[in-house]
Amino acid sequence: MLTGCALFDREERSVSVFDAEPGDCFLVPEEITAELTELRQVDCGRPHQQEAYAVVDYTPTEGAQGYPGDAVLKDFADGSCAAEFAPYVGADYRDSTLFFTYLLPSARSWEQGDDRAVTCFITTTGAPLAESVRDSQL
Repeated sequence: MLTGCALFDREERSVSVFDAEPGDCFLVPEEITAELTELRQVDCGRPHQQEAYAVVDYTPTEGAQGYPGDAVLKDFADGSCAAEFAPYVGADYRDSTLFFTYLLPSARSWEQGDDRAVTCFITTTGAPLAESVRDSQL
């Protein structure tokens, strides 16, 4: 897979949400939908709004069957993405000028594709990012 730093000749390319890896940079989706399947990846040296920084697998509690629901996955993602923030950025989330968001497994991808991964993204509400935020201490 090409990483965000390996994109030289195209401004952006469409990649599956399952292929997002820490260090890859993305433009925000043009349309907000309930289920997202593709992301617009760009070189981290180009203006972008999001950078993947962690992929964390949700492990169901013993005896749990089926999709745990959005509320359970959101609670897991909030804690997991917050915990992964400082090791990637170099600053605690509460002290940072950056924010995080995430993609959760959908009920369909959970059942059909055995999807258990939460992908964490650093994002900004201000000016677009112009480089990777890894170790930036922002």
